[in-house]
Amino acid sequence: MSELKYKRILLKVSGEALGEKTAQGDGFGLDFQKIAEVASAIKECVDMGVQVGLVIGGGNFWRGVKNGSGKMQRTHADSMGMLATVMNAIAVADVLEQHGMDARVLTAVEINKFAEYFTRDLANRYLNEGKVVLFAAGTGNPYFSTDTGAVLRGVEIEADAVLMAKNVDAIYSADPKKDPNAIRYSHLTYAKVLEDGLKATDVTAMALAMDNDMPMVCFGLAEENSIIRVVRGEAIGTTVTN
Repeated sequence: MSELKYKRILLKVSGEALGEKTAQGDGFGLDFQKIAEVASAIKECVDMGVQVGLVIGGGNFWRGVKNGSGKMQRTHADSMGMLATVMNAIAVADVLEQHGMDARVLTAVEINKFAEYFTRDLANRYLNEGKVVLFAAGTGNPYFSTDTGAVLRGVEIEADAVLMAKNVDAIYSADPKKDPNAIRYSHLTYAKVLEDGLKATDVTAMALAMDNDMPMVCFGLAEENSIIRVVRGEAIGTTVTN
């Protein structure tokens, strides 16, 4: 256990990272090979004694603010996005079970036919029992992203850190795909991220983490053994603190 830096984590994985690549380069639907790879990494973490809370985005099916913009009322579009995260959580929980883990899906809205309703005490009990807890439906409110939902749940369960597994390997000063001179950061403060408008998470998520002194690590999911390496304290990606 001495090799672990974080013993209770909130891991956020984007929906696109688990989707099948389209001609446009976006992840859509579910790529079960990718999900299996994430499940294997989580299994190794659990076997080491790490308590894992998990948030899956919904962008591989629907992004409320993007897909519904100008076409439907924002609250309705965001509701569809929340349902997309529930679908992803159920799928990932099934694969986790196949890998020998006990997984529970807790939702921010009541959908008792499919999952349990989130309470902090229930989540804490499951984590202490060694179960992987998947938090779905964001915060349960429109106008809030799954990044904000992830930080909120991380704070509520008193995680040691929020781990943001992204399609980009770190936080940069600009989009590295568009700007070859973009600066790659290994460590940042929340104030710096917010002041410079760096595209790591949405502003609400970053401010919430700052206000609650919650360490955040943004790293690339595609890097080999990235989740396990972060949990062990290896310096990959970008660590954001106060």
